[in-house]
Amino acid sequence: MADQHVRETEHEITVQAPAAVVYRLIAEVENWPRIFPPTIHVDQFERGEGWERIRIWATANGEAKSWASRRSLDPERLRIDFRQEVSTPPIAAMGGSWVIEPLSEGTSRVRLLHDYRAVNDDPAGLAWIDEAVERNSRSELAALRENVESAVAEDELRFSFEDTVEIRGAAEDVYDFIDRADRWTERLPHVASVRFDEADAGLQTLEMETRAKDGSTHTTKSFRVCRPHQRISYKQVTLPALMSLHTGYWTFTDQGGGTTTASSQHTVVLNPANIAPVLGPEATVADAREYVRTALSTNSRATLGFAKQYAERQQEAI
Repeated sequence: MADQHVRETEHEITVQAPAAVVYRLIAEVENWPRIFPPTIHVDQFERGEGWERIRIWATANGEAKSWASRRSLDPERLRIDFRQEVSTPPIAAMGGSWVIEPLSEGTSRVRLLHDYRAVNDDPAGLAWIDEAVERNSRSELAALRENVESAVAEDELRFSFEDTVEIRGAAEDVYDFIDRADRWTERLPHVASVRFDEADAGLQTLEMETRAKDGSTHTTKSFRVCRPHQRISYKQVTLPALMSLHTGYWTFTDQGGGTTTASSQHTVVLNPANIAPVLGPEATVADAREYVRTALSTNSRATLGFAKQYAERQQEAI
C-alpha cells in the first residue's frame, strides 16, 4: 500500500472557565450551532456507553459540507476523540481530539488536535484542507472561549421562541412550501428576491432580500438542513446589527385526521454593542429582545400563514 501523507495539526486557547464546564459544552452537540460559527446543524443518530455517532453540517472555506463522525467521550480525562466515518472530498480521512486541561480552578487550556489526508494525496486538495482546518480551528476555539466566558451575560442576551399554526392539510404539502424557497418570490409578498442553491440533497444555501413594513429591504443568507416532511433546520450567517447569532428550525407534525401542526422556532443572541446605535441611547436589552422577536415572528407568522393557505388548497383539490 502506498504511503499516505497524513498531516497533523494542533491549536490551543486558554479559557477563563472551569475545565468541566468547557468539556460539557463540547460534549453536548446541541450547543454547537450556537458556539461554533462554522456549524449549521448536528444530529446524534446513535449512542452507546462512552461513544456516539453524529452527523455534522458545517461550512468550510465558505462552502457547506456534511459528514458523519464517531466520537469517544471520556469525562474523567476531559477528552473527546473524533473520527469522520465518511469524509467529503477533497478530504480522504479526518480525525482528532479535544483535550481540556485545568490550569486552575477557574482556568482551562483547550487543545484541538487534527490529523487528515487528501484524496489521492492531491497537493491542491491538501492545501484546501489546511486552510479550512486552520480557519475553522481558530474560529471554533475563539468562539468557544467567548461563549463560555460570557455565559452569565448571555443568559439575558439569549432567548428562544416559537410560533405555531394548525393546518387542515398534509404535512408533506406544508413542508413543500417551506422547502421550495426558490419559489418564495411568487408565494411570499415580503420576499423581494431569492438566490437558492441545493448542491447536495437536503443541504441548501438561501440568500434572500426581504421587505419590512416601512418599505426598507435587507438581505440575509442562511444554510438549511432538510429532513423531508419533518424538519428544516437553519443557521443565518449574515446577521442584522442587533443579532450576533440566529438559528432556528421549521417542524411539521402530522396530527392525523388530515391535520398538521407547523412551527417556526428561533434562537437568538443579541449584540449588546449595537442596541443603542440601532434603537437609541435609552434602549434596554428588553427593548431589543422585543424588537427582534417582533420582527422575526412577523415574518415567520406570515410565512406559516401562506404555507397554511397553500396546503389547505392542495387538500381541497383532492
